[in-house]
Amino acid sequence: MDISSEMIHALLPLFLTATLEASVAVVGLIEGVGESTSAIVKVFSGYLSDRIGRRKPLVLIGYGLGAASKPFFALAGAPAMVFAARFADRIGKGIRGAPRDALVADVTPPSIRGRAYGVRQALDTVGGFLGPLLAIALMALFADDMRTVFWFALIPGALAVACVILGVEDRAIGEEGATGRPPPVRLADLRQFDGAFWGVVAIGVVFTLARFSEAFLVLKAHDEGLPLALAPLVLVAMNVVYSLGAYPAGAWSDQASPTRLLRWSRFGGQIGGFAKLGSGVRYAAMSMPSQAVWTSSGVLPPRAEWGLVRL
Repeated sequence: MDISSEMIHALLPLFLTATLEASVAVVGLIEGVGESTSAIVKVFSGYLSDRIGRRKPLVLIGYGLGAASKPFFALAGAPAMVFAARFADRIGKGIRGAPRDALVADVTPPSIRGRAYGVRQALDTVGGFLGPLLAIALMALFADDMRTVFWFALIPGALAVACVILGVEDRAIGEEGATGRPPPVRLADLRQFDGAFWGVVAIGVVFTLARFSEAFLVLKAHDEGLPLALAPLVLVAMNVVYSLGAYPAGAWSDQASPTRLLRWSRFGGQIGGFAKLGSGVRYAAMSMPSQAVWTSSGVLPPRAEWGLVRL
């Protein structure tokens, strides 16, 4: 599914501004609402998968909704339709995300869970750079026709749905999940989390505020002279580094202190952030390595934070 989504995501900022004549503020609004929607939906989908004792139905609904949203990007005649399609796509991502990760945990021994998540993240990110590469090839083949590229994005999306239907085996999640009656989550339960847990949450919130959408990187690179058809190279560089670092980071998280991983990752993130600020007129070239530093640092926080939460 990431191949499908990234084929669109790599070109969507330029499609909005160049084809639909939307402002950069509208691009930010669409990206912000989309990503926040995905994050919020994950909370409820994770709880629901525990409640019903099954993962696959929600994973299938999430992938299906993502695939169903793809034609609307190609058909969009105004930013409002892109907003609706992006909203639906991110809801799908939110629905499938938590049950999919929980399914990985269900079938993986605790001693190698970090490696398992590393493999999952690496494969996830492979799609993140194959999608933009396909977008570049199709842009060259169809004379920079972004709508045609969006139509082709439907193919890997449909294949992802077929893989879930035919290749994913649901697993029981234990006695509570099998009965379908696990204890409900109540606000009072939040008192059970100690200061260390809320400290991790606070750190995540602060650093997320400092992050901005890759859509702005694509726009800036194009403004600095990167041709339209090559603009997705920004995401290719970013995702190649992320993919190469995901499994080693997962293996490291099985051995090292989660706190140490978190510190190193945030240090790398700050280096990448300062590099992006100082890129200036050479941003088209600088955005790739600086974003790569930022992204490689981003490989570590999820594994570090999972480890801290387990503690």
